[in-house]
Amino acid sequence: MSHPYAAFVRRFSALLKDASRLPRGGFAPVKTPSPTRGAPRVLILAPHPDDECIVGLLPLRLQRELGCRVGVVAATLGSRRDRRAPRRAELRGACGFLGWDVVAFDAAGAIDVKPPVRRNNPRGWKKSAAALTRVLREWKPAIVFVPHAGDANATHQGVHLLALDALRALGPAFRCAVVETEFWSTLSDPNLMIEATAAHAADLAAALSFHDGEVARNPYHALLPCWLVDGVRRGAELVGGQGAAAPAFEFAALYRLGRWNGKSIRRAPGPGLVLPAGRGLRRIFNHRDTKTRRTNGKKG
Repeated sequence: MSHPYAAFVRRFSALLKDASRLPRGGFAPVKTPSPTRGAPRVLILAPHPDDECIVGLLPLRLQRELGCRVGVVAATLGSRRDRRAPRRAELRGACGFLGWDVVAFDAAGAIDVKPPVRRNNPRGWKKSAAALTRVLREWKPAIVFVPHAGDANATHQGVHLLALDALRALGPAFRCAVVETEFWSTLSDPNLMIEATAAHAADLAAALSFHDGEVARNPYHALLPCWLVDGVRRGAELVGGQGAAAPAFEFAALYRLGRWNGKSIRRAPGPGLVLPAGRGLRRIFNHRDTKTRRTNGKKG
């Protein structure tokens, strides 16, 4: 092969091989701003330790640009009992590096959080849902991050259902933004495209590398920039609109923004949002579902 793309792909392949030799974890925490008093709280519902880093671009930007406090709930510690203590330690390392809180969850690792458990072990499921409800009531998050219902991992799907049950238990008065995340299966209809700078991508990859036992078998950390690059390709048309030109940035993550209306997640109205680095994040808090807007209008 003599055309210029051969050299490009060889360099790309060499870069990925170099990434596999980078150290994993153990880095000093990055400098992050202290949470701003009165700033919204953000809660990530991670099916496993490591998911918080994979979907963590928007929480990272909310922390750094708006001073939000970010908390992480690990709904499970994985299926291997011998790995649960190490995975808990890896989670603390990754969150400590990013300046995020690890939020205690009484039922973490207690049951297998998969959809069939909701039917076959209702007592255990209700225990986990009640524990998550207590976390939500205590944290009072303005934004909850949760996997979308079709993410192709049974625990991811189960955490989506568990989150809905916990939110319903808070009663009809509770409201928050809900951001649905993707990984094993992508969202077919994302409405939020978030730019990552090279620094954002690097910090998330470094944080993900703390999950040593997981990335040793599958190098998610080294491949994270590729995932974010593909977010630009997909987001250009899925969020920006079919036939739209790709935005002038290199990395992005896609999400589906909605709002919990007391009963269900209501997708944010209007066209998708493309939010470049350093701009526009407050728009995430501004949407309301149509029913709420009408009700508020009647009350004056």
